[in-house]
Amino acid sequence: MTYPMAAQIGVTGLAVMGGNLARNLARNGRTVALHNRTQARTDALVAAHGDEGDFVPSTSMKDFVASLERPRRVLIMVKAGPGTDAVIDELADLMDPGDVIVDGGNAHFLDTRRREAALRGRGLHFVGTGISGGEEGALNGPSIMPGGSAEAYDLLRAGLGLTPAQIAEVFRDWNSGELESYLVQITAEVLGQVDAGTGRPFVDVVADAAEQKGTGRWTVQTALDLGVPVSGIAEAVFARSLSGHVEQRRAAHGLAGPSSGSSSGPSSPSLTSGRDTVVEDVRRALYASKVVAYAQGFDMLRAGSLEYGWDVDLGAMATIWRGGCIIRAAFLDRIRQAYDARPELPSLLLDAGFADTVGAAQDSWRRVVAGAATGGIPAPGFGSALAYYDGLRRDRSPAALIQGLRDYFGAHTYQRVDRDGVWHTLWGEGRSEVSAG
Repeated sequence: MTYPMAAQIGVTGLAVMGGNLARNLARNGRTVALHNRTQARTDALVAAHGDEGDFVPSTSMKDFVASLERPRRVLIMVKAGPGTDAVIDELADLMDPGDVIVDGGNAHFLDTRRREAALRGRGLHFVGTGISGGEEGALNGPSIMPGGSAEAYDLLRAGLGLTPAQIAEVFRDWNSGELESYLVQITAEVLGQVDAGTGRPFVDVVADAAEQKGTGRWTVQTALDLGVPVSGIAEAVFARSLSGHVEQRRAAHGLAGPSSGSSSGPSSPSLTSGRDTVVEDVRRALYASKVVAYAQGFDMLRAGSLEYGWDVDLGAMATIWRGGCIIRAAFLDRIRQAYDARPELPSLLLDAGFADTVGAAQDSWRRVVAGAATGGIPAPGFGSALAYYDGLRRDRSPAALIQGLRDYFGAHTYQRVDRDGVWHTLWGEGRSEVSAG
């Protein structure tokens, strides 16, 4: 088959993200080859958007590869997992040394490393690429990365009794200040939405069992492998998981302690300082918790960079996320500035600017966490972020006791603060201390 023009890049997998990325490329002057497992989706994209640029549709993978100029460049946008491997294998058999395969799906980074090594042996270039921004970002400008919480809403609704529409106005106000971010913006939009069929707030007609694609879980698993505490991120993942245990939650509805005398949880008030004060406290707690979450994420990036020899520029990473990404936020510029000033900054929380901001927020942060606990409102993200902050800034941690216990039950040894070496106490033999190396 001959083609009227050679495509500069190909996209295979034309669901919402893949289709919009193909349209974005065509709108920006690229000739784009199109392929999808089902031909109907290719035909539908060309029929609806063929006037947006130059597309070269294909009916088979062989024709798709043949339509590309050399070296060939193919972007894969299929569901992560075995399906991605199948597409890569089919493509690789049709491609030549020097051609490039880019995986834009939500692949686990260990799968990406495996695929890159296998294709490198065949002379092919493989790039695992994170693409963030959803369908709108894919069409208008995603965050491309080669190689928030719901708690504030719950506190304002359950703690203050605000309606979704009122909370939407609060989030709109927050989005005009230091909390300006895509997630705060769309939180306001979702909370302000009214269901057309019932006239009720949209959030009240949506099932409260959150789904997840696995990227958060992978993050936490990898953090454990790297030995990096990402407690804020982990609590967000676990909160989603808990929301999905619908039958357990139904059975536990109204559960209270046996001595509480109530079947509906705590009876004492929680957030009683007045609306404006509580709203400002929650705003500050949200900001401080977001800084902690970013600090933990950047700590993990640094650890991964050291472990795998990636030499990641942390300041540049913040720049990548400033546009077209769901975590884009105004303070990403501050993060870039912090790492530009101190590339070896031990923690984002130790940057002078962030340290001052979080320190100024801590009284509000503590009131919110305490009020949530008193009122029986789950706030695991705020609470775990505060615990991390307090744990990080302490001179001595209770881990000394843990080391003593480990030595007692398993002879795992310990180190001392007053002299070098590794030590073990003979707990069952007079409790004398001996050198263990």
